[in-house]
Amino acid sequence: MASNPLTDLELDRPGMDAAGWRRSLSNHLVYSIGKDPLTATQRDWFYTAAAAVRERLIERWMETMRSYYRADTKRVYYLSMEFLMGRTLMNSVLNMGCEPAFRTAVENLGLDLAAIREIEHDAALGNGGLGRLAACFLDSMATLGLPGYGYGIRYEYGMFTQKIENGCQVEHPDNWLRYGNPWEFPRPEVLYQVKFHGRVVEYADAEGRLRHHWVDTDDVMAMAYDTPIPGYATETVNNMRLWAAKATRDFDLGYFNEGNYIKAVEEKNESENLSKVLYPDDTTEMGRELRLKQQYFFVSASLQDILFRYAKHHEGFDALPDKVAIQLNDTHPAIAIAELMRILVDGHGLDWDHAWDITRRVFSYTNHTLMPEALETWPVPLFERVLPRHLQIIYEINHRFLREVTHRHPGDHALLRRVSLIEESSPKRVRMAHLAMVGCHKVNGVAAIHTELMRQTIFADFHRLWPDKIVNVTNGITPRRWLNQANPDLARLICARIGNGWLKDLEQLKRLEPLAEDAAFRQAFGAVKQANKRRLAEAIAQRLGIAVNPDSLFDVQVKRIHEYKRQLLNLLHVITLYNRIRAHPSGDHLARTVIFGGKAAPGYRMAKQIIRLINDVADVVNHDPLVADRLKVVFIPNYDVSTAQDIIPAAELSEQISTAGTEASGTGNMKLALNGALTIGTLDGANIEIRNEVGAENIFIFGLDTEGVTALRAAGHDPWWHYRENAELRQVLDMIRDGFFSPEEPARHRVIFDALTTGGDPFLLLADYADYVARQQEVERVYRNRDEWLRRAVLNVARMGRFSADRSIREYAEVIWNVKPVRPRRRPRR
Repeated sequence: MASNPLTDLELDRPGMDAAGWRRSLSNHLVYSIGKDPLTATQRDWFYTAAAAVRERLIERWMETMRSYYRADTKRVYYLSMEFLMGRTLMNSVLNMGCEPAFRTAVENLGLDLAAIREIEHDAALGNGGLGRLAACFLDSMATLGLPGYGYGIRYEYGMFTQKIENGCQVEHPDNWLRYGNPWEFPRPEVLYQVKFHGRVVEYADAEGRLRHHWVDTDDVMAMAYDTPIPGYATETVNNMRLWAAKATRDFDLGYFNEGNYIKAVEEKNESENLSKVLYPDDTTEMGRELRLKQQYFFVSASLQDILFRYAKHHEGFDALPDKVAIQLNDTHPAIAIAELMRILVDGHGLDWDHAWDITRRVFSYTNHTLMPEALETWPVPLFERVLPRHLQIIYEINHRFLREVTHRHPGDHALLRRVSLIEESSPKRVRMAHLAMVGCHKVNGVAAIHTELMRQTIFADFHRLWPDKIVNVTNGITPRRWLNQANPDLARLICARIGNGWLKDLEQLKRLEPLAEDAAFRQAFGAVKQANKRRLAEAIAQRLGIAVNPDSLFDVQVKRIHEYKRQLLNLLHVITLYNRIRAHPSGDHLARTVIFGGKAAPGYRMAKQIIRLINDVADVVNHDPLVADRLKVVFIPNYDVSTAQDIIPAAELSEQISTAGTEASGTGNMKLALNGALTIGTLDGANIEIRNEVGAENIFIFGLDTEGVTALRAAGHDPWWHYRENAELRQVLDMIRDGFFSPEEPARHRVIFDALTTGGDPFLLLADYADYVARQQEVERVYRNRDEWLRRAVLNVARMGRFSADRSIREYAEVIWNVKPVRPRRRPRR
């Protein structure tokens, strides 16, 4: 193939050895940052390091994009409202395989790499598991060489920075862009118009067909920001494109000249609010409208961008499903189905049936919840005001779908009501999960039991209509971040015994199984865990002023605060242990440090009440001299990816205790087990598959399973029975009710007592309490036998290969997307 001067530029590719890194760091400090070593701050050095790393990614990134065009390959577009990426500096260095040389160069300059690394702010583009899963999937797509793109919103502020003040969660703005973002490339030339409001005009075209024109709209511009996503030990660098809202004009000159400066920029400020903050509070009408606008804003811009890229090399739209696969991460981007129909039918004149066939073959949808109340719906009046044409399209989709159902099941009006895209409530509501079910060719659950329950419960009717549509792809995590980066000492120990092939093939960890019986390996494994515990204990002391015993059992529950995740059940056990110590202060009590972390949604009052109770209990327990260091309770605020990387390697017991049938999958359970924590959990989500992999004897399962939960609810759960029959439980609940942990305000936590008793205990904490406490006693018995605990911990690590995000993405690629890897050319360094 002849050389192309437009692509084969004479680039001086920077060296990857220590000398090359040192030259880059020195040059970028001067020429990119404008400082010299005498005046440079730690932040200057971080941005210098980021510039040096970015420099090495760019050529790979460009060559990756060129390779996709050359191959004319099918591409995957992952649409997600969240991408919880974590810090990028060391992740990129490790993925490029040059961490030793980079570290040497930094240290040769007399710098502290750990201090530089800590300067980086976590990108506040997500809230929890949904966003972290998306980040892991982008990493895996790049590692596997799959042509994958992430699309989302460039939030100026994250959901919030969580602080604990007087025991309460207080939300502060997460201004993660205050000092800029060295990893992104602004693309001011990539602008798309996004419309809202207005009205729809109907007219007949030249052939007499009814057409629609959306007019008198309020317009916003979407501007692209690109971030390179490097794979591990590969030349592939994929792209994450995020959209920022820009006003169609900066200000109204007329108002400005009149001296009305606020009015002059009002339109600009209102437009740009769209990408201002992650998840605006939807308890108000304005908040709900803003959230709906956010979803459509990023979907519309992304589809316009996808179709622009497709149109560079293809005529018409018949080939679109062969070249484009769009994955909807939850229902937030589901409006994309109606938007693609609008573009094809209104914008390009395709007839309805042809456009619908294309649309259904392009889209697939991942469901993340089994709780009907958590399935996203929108009031029809709001939808009609914000997106009038899309509501018409959804009504048309629904009309044709229900006609099809009627032909197959004549006379079954109850079925029609259940599967309709419109909920006949007051006001009527658009069911976004139903839109996704009808408009996608595949729908997947994220754990085996979750998928089966989707078929049996929330989507049972759709499963009968389309038995092959719902498939399972169990979630996974990237071992590059969650072991290699988060727990480098353990990663080095593993590599010393079995090599580093596990970083791209996690199943190779099975080779560790025989080492569970090797006393020397168990001792080395235990020494790594103990060092991690000491580091976390020092961080807790420094950050929170709480002295914890690094020789105690580190019992960890870190995840979003929610009633179904049952942090409260964990806390009931903590109070039980506290009462036992006080009742028998000279007894042989195992020392335990119970660590909580997680945010409550700003409008979720009960979740915030649980945080308050955790901190009130901690205040009493941690200051009781009778307890000393045998029990400590720690709530670590502002749980994020970087905090998780500090906590998870030190954890010994992983709390995965959700009510059976409520957790779709979970990925924290995978991260903790991969780092050698034993799990105590219910048969819920991916816990079941973890048990199947690690062995029932190496996990502590308790409580009701999904069948037991269903049966108990059908029979009528009586929480007062458990209150009367279990003296320890009754004592714990009475302490909460009577203000033992809040003597200055005795009724503070009465709402929790009431929810667990007269409120019916909807998540069955009291029903599972006795079994949970009993299994915790089994945990303590095993933990006292250090060799046995370490043997089980090693086996947990060795048997976690199935839970790699690489395996998940291979399954998506084969079962849902039908995409193949494309390897970019490796260019020699000059």
